[in-house]
Amino acid sequence: MSAPDLSLLGTRRLGPLFAVQFLGAFNDNLLKFALLFLANFGVGAVAPGEAAELATIATGLFILPYFLFSSLAGELADSCDKAILVRVVKAAEVAIMLVALIGFRIGSMSLLLLALFLMGVHSTVFGPIKYAILPQHLEGREIVGGTGVIEAGTFLAILGGQLLASVIAPWQSGVVACALAIAGFATSFAIPSAPAAAAGLRIDRNLARGTWRIVARAYRDRGVWLAILGISWFFSVGAVLLSEFAPLVSDVIGGRQSVATLFLLVFSISVALGSLLVNTLLGGKVTARGVPASAGALGVAMMDLWWSTHGARPPATPLGVAAFVAAPGSWRILLDIAGIAVAGGTFVVPLYSILQTSSAAAERSRTIAANNIVNAGMTVAMVALVVALLRAGIGIPALIGLLGLATLGVALLARRLPAGG
Repeated sequence: MSAPDLSLLGTRRLGPLFAVQFLGAFNDNLLKFALLFLANFGVGAVAPGEAAELATIATGLFILPYFLFSSLAGELADSCDKAILVRVVKAAEVAIMLVALIGFRIGSMSLLLLALFLMGVHSTVFGPIKYAILPQHLEGREIVGGTGVIEAGTFLAILGGQLLASVIAPWQSGVVACALAIAGFATSFAIPSAPAAAAGLRIDRNLARGTWRIVARAYRDRGVWLAILGISWFFSVGAVLLSEFAPLVSDVIGGRQSVATLFLLVFSISVALGSLLVNTLLGGKVTARGVPASAGALGVAMMDLWWSTHGARPPATPLGVAAFVAAPGSWRILLDIAGIAVAGGTFVVPLYSILQTSSAAAERSRTIAANNIVNAGMTVAMVALVVALLRAGIGIPALIGLLGLATLGVALLARRLPAGG
């Protein structure tokens, strides 16, 4: 059995990359949620409808670059030294955060939305690099552990960015984001060289053609394509769950915002634990053997969350954390959320490891870019479907139950993955 490979954090082969990824994910969410906070309590104070519209626009602006620039990002990462690209990307992040700081300082929503779009471009370019670089720096038996550490750190960074944005002033978020961007840029110089896997690759400037080409290439490899679909399912379902925690708490359970924050804490920490645990469960092997079981556990936990919340009646007085925890059935709800997240971590990390090791070295970054495109597309489609179901009168608990039932179907599909290992 292999323990969670935290020892890799003490090496140059993973430690600096982990720090750069952690700081970048933290900044993404700090900026995004500080902007939404400003929209709701700044712009929203005088124009509530505009605040809601801005929240939708912000989400769209962050996802849009994945559709537009993923093919270019994949080609760049395959054709250049990835360590050098990381430094360029992190230098750009410093400039972007300076734009955000000015936007916060003068209260310009236009500047903030521009900064958020540019951070979407930043994440689009960095995505293929961070996963494609791991097989160049890690040994085969370290891939699952290293990927798990990166995933765990990412979810903790997301949590940290969201929580910090909720307790400091928006302009202070801009100052912190600038400082973290500078720290990330400085740390990027410690990442060892990762030479181009396809030196001389011709960059296709036709983005639509490039996007179609890399997705079609990924589709031809059955194992890679199934891994992409599984990863995309996890992130689209996760996006829905995270977006529905607040209305689940306020409208169904009858809790205050602090209870929704508790749900977010339990979910994020549990995903991180699942991402670390999977290395022990798989003995450090890159294999899909545990993926169907993890998908099944994910589906069952979601269906139990439906069962444990569908008959809830909100109390007359909203519950704080202490009152909620003392209420009957509360621990079952928390265990369901933890179960969903742990199963999600043990589900997605092996799929990312398969994606890294099954892709041809010269095309690895483009394959990961194809994954990012499908992720974004499935997330947008899932959100549109969820909005339609909610407008049709499906309650949030029933919606979660339907997603759980569908995830059991994903578990059956996952049995078609080549076991490997």
